[in-house]
Amino acid sequence: MRYIVTGSLGHISKPLVQKLVAAGHSVTVISSKADKKAEIESLGAVAAIGSIEDVPFLIRTFTGADAVYTMTPPNYAAPDYKAYIVSMGKKYVEAIKKSGVKYVVNLSSIGAHMPEGCGPVSGLHFVEKEFESLTDVHVLHLRPASFYYNFLNSAGMLKHTGMIGNNFGDTLVIVDPNDIADVAAEALMKRTFTGKTHLYIVSDERTADEVAAILGAAVGKKDLAWTLFTDEQTLNGLKQAGVPANLAENLTEMGSALRRGDMTSDYFKSKNVAKGKRKLEQFAPVFAEAYRNA
Repeated sequence: MRYIVTGSLGHISKPLVQKLVAAGHSVTVISSKADKKAEIESLGAVAAIGSIEDVPFLIRTFTGADAVYTMTPPNYAAPDYKAYIVSMGKKYVEAIKKSGVKYVVNLSSIGAHMPEGCGPVSGLHFVEKEFESLTDVHVLHLRPASFYYNFLNSAGMLKHTGMIGNNFGDTLVIVDPNDIADVAAEALMKRTFTGKTHLYIVSDERTADEVAAILGAAVGKKDLAWTLFTDEQTLNGLKQAGVPANLAENLTEMGSALRRGDMTSDYFKSKNVAKGKRKLEQFAPVFAEAYRNA
């Protein structure tokens, strides 16, 4: 079978490519970076160098594929981050229509049931709605929890201030990107999903203090506790760190939705859940390395 994977060789796309190639399939990887070509080819895949914002390029690359994995890469410089995300969804839909692709596995997010109030994830809500306009195309939206790798953003803060935290706390629903790749690979190869549906992916559920204790132990801080910041503190901290204002506002809004429980409410009611096998303890050494290098 022939598969197209977007997202270059990111945390999900790389292991996904490796799984598909190992299973004997033909895989084309879309990357905007020409310097990724050699690494892509070393994995046994074909490199398609171009931008997902280039619809004619997408149409050419998608044509003849049995299935496509789509994701929206970040663009932190976008003046309106949500609008950027939605615009990428529209481009994907146009390319899928014109290329004749019949199966799509699309990376969305937990919280995508929220049309507003969930930062960039509310943009993904409307991407899902764009995909609903496709006829005779089967789409599975993956709604993973927050990535373990997001904690790496706190490694420097922990090292220099002794604190770890955010403007959310309580129960944290989290996921290893490799578990997402496992689910995506199985979905692409089996193609048993029909119509338009979604699937939550979660590797672990921990209280915020448990997260702090696990990551703290990895860096020699066994009594570390989670610090709950206010929205104002979070927003100001992001801006002081050089995060563009619109992005900082979106991230703060998303954290607020998570703190209120709005972001995870549909997940806790849903029966469409895939449980990953990689727990937070397995990620702790990665965090410890980032802490040492911070």
